[in-house]
Amino acid sequence: MHTSTQIAKHLREVFFGGNWTWSNLKDNLDGVTWQQATTQVYTFNTIAKLTYHIGYYVRAVLNVLEGNPIEAHDKFSFDVPPIQSEEDWAQVRDKIFVEVEALAKLIEQLPDEKLQEIFVGQKYGIYYRNLHGLIEHTHYHLGQIALVRKVVMEG
Repeated sequence: MHTSTQIAKHLREVFFGGNWTWSNLKDNLDGVTWQQATTQVYTFNTIAKLTYHIGYYVRAVLNVLEGNPIEAHDKFSFDVPPIQSEEDWAQVRDKIFVEVEALAKLIEQLPDEKLQEIFVGQKYGIYYRNLHGLIEHTHYHLGQIALVRKVVMEG
């Protein structure tokens, strides 16, 4: 199996399941209502903010693989739109899954040599680093979501 295919598989697993941690974003968001997603726990980010944040970087990498310039800025990465209904929450939640699947399909198409090329500019490093960084970033915030979810749903 090509390295690009393995990376796409690993990306899908953190979002949809099948990774060796047995934790994924879809399962952790299933059953979370919009009220629970926006509930503030201590000084932690809400589930909605963390979900949006993960999706923000998925979109940034997706845009680059679609041939566009990078347009991500850390200062905007937690700017979740207002969530005041189940529909608002579904839009935030569902968008990420559509975009991650589109990203995984583009990653699968990358020739393995591309993984060693510079991603956008020197400061970002190579494609391989950025794609794995996105997966690591998702695992990091997934852990936060799992903990906040436990507090919100179980008290």
